[in-house]
Parts: sequence; C-alpha cells; structure tokens
Amino acid sequence: MEDLNIKQLTLALRTIAEEKNLPEDVVLDVIEQAIAAAWRRDNGERDQQVRAELNLNDGTAQVFVIRDIVEEVSFPSTEISLEEARSIRADAQIGQTIEERHSVTSFGRVAAQTAKQVVLQRLREAEREVVLAEFEDKIGTVVTGVVQRVEPRVVRVELGKATGILPQSEQIMGERYIPGSRIKVFIKDIERDNRGPQLILSRGNEAFIEYLFRQEVPELETGAVEIKGIAREAGRRTKITVQSTVPGIDPVGTLVGGHGTRVNAVTNEIGDQEKIDIIMYDENTDTYIRNALNPAEVVRVEIDRSAKRAKIYVTEDQQSIAIGRGGQNVRLASRLTGYELDIEPIINQPTERKPRKNIEADLFSAIESQE
Repeated sequence: MEDLNIKQLTLALRTIAEEKNLPEDVVLDVIEQAIAAAWRRDNGERDQQVRAELNLNDGTAQVFVIRDIVEEVSFPSTEISLEEARSIRADAQIGQTIEERHSVTSFGRVAAQTAKQVVLQRLREAEREVVLAEFEDKIGTVVTGVVQRVEPRVVRVELGKATGILPQSEQIMGERYIPGSRIKVFIKDIERDNRGPQLILSRGNEAFIEYLFRQEVPELETGAVEIKGIAREAGRRTKITVQSTVPGIDPVGTLVGGHGTRVNAVTNEIGDQEKIDIIMYDENTDTYIRNALNPAEVVRVEIDRSAKRAKIYVTEDQQSIAIGRGGQNVRLASRLTGYELDIEPIINQPTERKPRKNIEADLFSAIESQE
C-alpha cells in the first residue's frame, strides 16, 4: 500500500496552482475528485456516487458514499434501507439521500495510478477552461491565428495560449490550409461537452463576411449604411443586402468602394472563387425579390404572402441565370427574402405572320404622300 501523504498533496496543490496559473480551490477540487476515484477503485463499485473532502488545515481526507434511501434495496451500491440509514442519521426519510463517511489513510498501487491519471486529466481540462474563459468576451469577433494541424474533418488553429478548431462545416469550400500559415478566423462559440471545453472557429459563416466588411466600410460603423441580411454558401456565393439610412448615400456603391477596392479587400481574404452580390434592400417585397435574384431579369412576380411563397416568371434565356448553378442563386435569394421562390419560364409564343403586303402598292402610296 502507498500512504496518502496529505502534507505532500497540500504542497503539490500550491505548486500546481502557481505553475498552471489556476485558483487553489480548482486544484483542490481536482485532487478531491482523484481521491474519490482512487477510493472507489480500492473499496467501492464503479456505479457508486463518491465524493472526497481534503482538509488542508488538519491534514485529513474523508470520503462520502452517497446512497438513496429506499423501502426495498435492489442495488446495494447506490441504495440503502431506511433502517440502516437511521443508524447513520436518526431523522432519515425514504426518498432522501444519505452520505456514509469513510476516512482515507492509504491507497493500493493501482488506485494510486488511477488518482494520478484523474489529476492529470482534470488539470488539463481546468487549465483549458481558464484559458478559454479569456475568450468568452471575444465570441463574435475575428482574430488572427496560426494553422497548427490539418486533420480530415477539422483544422486546429493556435490562438496564443489557446487552440481552436475549424470544423469542416465552418471552412470555406475549396480553401487550402497550410500548417504554419496565418489566417483570420471568426470566434463562433465555446462548446462544453464530455471532452471538455472547445473553442469553435469559423471562416464559412455569414458573420465572418459581415465582420470583414465592417473593417473596410466606415459607413457601417457610423450607421449611415446598414446590412439587412446575408445569405452565404462559403466558397461559392454570398448575397448581402444593404440599405442607406442617410439620403444621398448609395449603399451598394459604398460597400463596393471606388474601383471595387472595398469588396476586393473582402474577396482577397475569402478567395476570389466566392462571388459576392451586393443587393439593395427594398420594403416592397416584389422589388426586393427581383433585386435578390440579381443578375437574372425578372418579368413578373406573383406573391402568396400567407404561404410565404412567390412565383417568379422569367424568359427562357433567363431561367438558368435565375436558378443559378446547382440552384444556388434562387436558394440564396430565398434565404435572403424569407420566401420560397419558384422559377417559372415564360415560353416565347411564335408571333403571327402578317399577310405580305403588295410592295409596289406601298411604294406608290409613299410617293403619293410626298406630292
């Protein structure tokens, strides 16, 4: 057996807290979890609820096994009878839980290894949690990181102390990520699951495009121009709707910039394979739908407001433009306007052939009119 030296643990706790830049109570909690796991390995059963308390003042450790008080015990590891519970606590009642206290003095070798593994794993999680807490107020912003590793489904990006992941769904289609290269990433969220906290990054979402435009277009920050909506298929096409709040300002021209400088700056970041359509917002649904389907020319729009659907009539030569490659143009326009859009071609009707007039008669009548 290996003695559980509380003084050594206490010393280790303070050293770890300093080295890892973690609060002492966080490290204490980690060590208590390790003691509970080790005790369960030596004395208990896997499904038991066990917690430990480490007293740093008097150098003692105690373990508490939590059980449900029931009429008839079916699972002794997690349940206790009322009679037995009242021998521990006189006022115990069915439906409550009770804690059985055990003093801890030593561990077996295997249990000591279990404790060590738990400490290492939990400390890594706690350290990551503290680091990621610094990013809580950066959610919704863009930062520059370094590509650390490219895996089949995720790209790992180093952001100072922390590492974030760029999942496949948040990448720009067709974009290549090279380890060691610097890239801008949108901090989307911090996900917490069984594997611990994870920083989720994006380059493929709408907010990334909006952030890039805000860096290039001062009028967006002053509020002279507003972005009303963005629909994006990263790596292929983005439609962005804008509106001016100040008379005399052209919102589309403002985002494009002189000689296209502003839109080109955004394109340089996301790759020129992605086409950006900047569209004028309009309160009139008919006009807005027409604008959203740009560059297609629309003949007629029939709107069913209750069903949020619209039939779009176009000439045959405009049908493929309205739909777009793989249905992309109409799909993005639909997301932008909030209407299900159905493209209907207008078949060009053959014009009736007029009976051929007598050319000579026309000529004579023309001469006569001149006389």
